[in-house]
Order: sequence, then structure tokens, then C-alpha cells
Amino acid sequence: MEFIKSYDAYADALFRHCYFRLYDRELAKDLVQSTYMKVWEYIASGKEVKNMRAFLYKVAHNMIIDEFRKNKGPTLSIDELKEKGIEPQDGLFEKLKSGAEVKNLLDIFNKLEPAHREVVIMRYVDELTPKEIAAITGESENVISVRLHRAMARAKEIIIK
Repeated sequence: MEFIKSYDAYADALFRHCYFRLYDRELAKDLVQSTYMKVWEYIASGKEVKNMRAFLYKVAHNMIIDEFRKNKGPTLSIDELKEKGIEPQDGLFEKLKSGAEVKNLLDIFNKLEPAHREVVIMRYVDELTPKEIAAITGESENVISVRLHRAMARAKEIIIK
């Protein structure tokens, strides 16, 4: 029952997470489906999941890494996403009023290091806590918090220039 509820609660957000990382709608859909299949197999084997949301993101994160290794990373830039009309539906982006603000934000986002972009997506698009991000990435909560702080400081530097 919890598994079915997790699909209703997290599938859309998980899709957005995968899409933001891979820039391929069909591949993101496939990864979400594969994520749920792996989690189902894990649960069916008698193992327990304490935090379903974090576990789903961890599995998806690992599958995204596998995809990057296989294909050497994403094939589109954030600008190309914007040109295709891709807009996240919630979180930070929902608060932006004009297309110019979105373009400026995406320009800043493109200038961040990949590790910083990853935690910014997880924190502000996926709305995960630093603790959940740490569980997903396998790094300490402190490392995630520092990385978020540095990413935001770097974004501020970019804005000021």
C-alpha cells in the first residue's frame, strides 16, 4: 500500500528530477519506471524501506549516474530546454514572474559546477532537505550544506558581475 501511495506522491517530482538531469523526456520516463520496478523488487524480496522518498531518489540518482557513464552525460543545455518550453511546475521556478527572470536564472545555473547544480536541483526544484540529499548522494549532511552554501555564494557572485 505504501508503495502505491509513493507512486502517487513522488512520480511527477521524480520525473522532473530525472528530466532536469538528463534533458530527455522519454529517457526520464523510462528511468522513473525502472526506479519503481527496482524499488518494487527490493520490497518484494522482504527488505524494508524506512524513508521511501529518499530511497526512490537514491535509486533514481544511481540510475542517472549509470546513464551518464553509458552516454557520457546529457545532450542538451539548460538554454536548449528553455527554448523547448520546458518549465518546472513548482518550487523556486514557480515564483518567477517573467521569462527574462527564468532566462537569467538558467544562465546563472549553467555557470555553476556540476556538483553544485546537482544539489541546487535537489534542494530547490525537488524540495529535498539536506538530510535527504545526503542520503541520496551518500555524502554527509554537512558536505551537502556546505555545497549548497557555496553554490548560492557562487550564484550571488555571478549575479553581481
